[in-house]
Amino acid sequence: MQERFVDIAIIGAGTSGLNAMSQARKAGKTFVLINGGEPGTTCARVGCMPSKAMIQVAEDYHRRTHLGRYGIDGHEGLSLDLPEALEHVQDMRDTFVDRVLGSSTDDMPEDLFLQDYARFLEPTLLAVGEQRIRAGAVIIATGSRPLVPEPWRAFGDKLLTTDSLFELEDLPRSIAVIGLGTIGLELGQSLHRLGIQVEGFDQLETIAGLRDPEVAKTAIQVIGKEFPLHLGQPAQISEDGEQLRIQAGDHQISVDAVLCSIGRVPNLEGLGLENLGVELDARGLPPFDRHSMQVGELPVFIAGDVTAERPVLHEAGDEGRIAGFNAVRITSQAAGEAQRPLRFRRRTPLYINFCDPNICAIGQRFDALDPDQTAIGEIKMAPVGRALIMGNNRGLIRVYADKTSGQLLGAELIAPRGENLAHLLSWSIQQGMTVEQMLRMPFYHPVIEEALQGALNDLNRKLEVERDGPLTELALLS
Repeated sequence: MQERFVDIAIIGAGTSGLNAMSQARKAGKTFVLINGGEPGTTCARVGCMPSKAMIQVAEDYHRRTHLGRYGIDGHEGLSLDLPEALEHVQDMRDTFVDRVLGSSTDDMPEDLFLQDYARFLEPTLLAVGEQRIRAGAVIIATGSRPLVPEPWRAFGDKLLTTDSLFELEDLPRSIAVIGLGTIGLELGQSLHRLGIQVEGFDQLETIAGLRDPEVAKTAIQVIGKEFPLHLGQPAQISEDGEQLRIQAGDHQISVDAVLCSIGRVPNLEGLGLENLGVELDARGLPPFDRHSMQVGELPVFIAGDVTAERPVLHEAGDEGRIAGFNAVRITSQAAGEAQRPLRFRRRTPLYINFCDPNICAIGQRFDALDPDQTAIGEIKMAPVGRALIMGNNRGLIRVYADKTSGQLLGAELIAPRGENLAHLLSWSIQQGMTVEQMLRMPFYHPVIEEALQGALNDLNRKLEVERDGPLTELALLS
């Protein structure tokens, strides 16, 4: 069988693969984009965008429960047509998918966009259907899929994942959400607010991946007031007539369906990674440098959710750009020799759960802090004026700094409009700002950001630093 040569072969047409392809195009390299699954990116099809559409519908409908306090009559008569709401979510999903496809693969020639599965025969030789592709460099960007234990697959369409939930024309009357990380918590709360009977289960003692025990405690109290949470025990599923029975410890219920959100696994099956000649870990992943995305010393790179490191869109985009840049670099000749990959500084870690209130983690996580060298500041949302006016003064902000330098290290929080606070914190951490420098930024009144100011003031009082001036909030003129 004849081999076809390209500079760069990209396996996967999701966010990482498309960003890698843009680097190859900019450099004028020959390439192929290979995709064996549904095109359109995980974010647009089954992730960020359809979930946010459902969250928005649920939040708007839930808002009716607050209208009576403002003297707005008739709010109790508002009703929701679930099939129509789901159709709206699907329409929004289809719009986002069409936008991705329209700006990426729709108009690509068949010889550049191969809609088939790839398998490594050698580090730079791929079998793609009946073709053989020899490449100067290969990028693995195959994404991930929902983790579903094999025994649970026997429950058929009563066992939902994000791959199937957004295809439903109507919702079951009762759902057990197993796994209360980002996906399970966001969708569990939304389903509850859409009028579905929901109970949440997780074998961990925390939710939303929180590691700060105080923030986790607050989050469990806040979310647990909306729908029951059962933590610290693994959930078992069995058939119960037309329903499914869920048992966790001493608690058991019967429901019409289960939303399985216990995690995602890398799409590695059939890739032939054993033919790369490197040792694979327990998950089947090869060793790679997260700053260059290079696999060992091979002309192979890996990027996006398949790495199982930072499964969020902006990180997948960064990894795709890094992998693409370095694939271009090693296939370019300088003075007759291939150039080595460059290593890039990664962005400050930033995780946002869009439940209400938002749950966010920024920078260094609580369990990675040096307790002897770290100061912690906090503020409860209860007395924050703007949050009180909004009728959403629930939550807690905790911020961490180096005790002697005052440099901000990280934060965890549950707060209304936390998504905005999280960005301010991540930008400040990435700039290497100190607590004092942050406090010298403008804070308007009354805004949610005043809660962050309060947490920073509490943190500032606990630092062992030399002050830059007589007033923390203002700098002296030189």
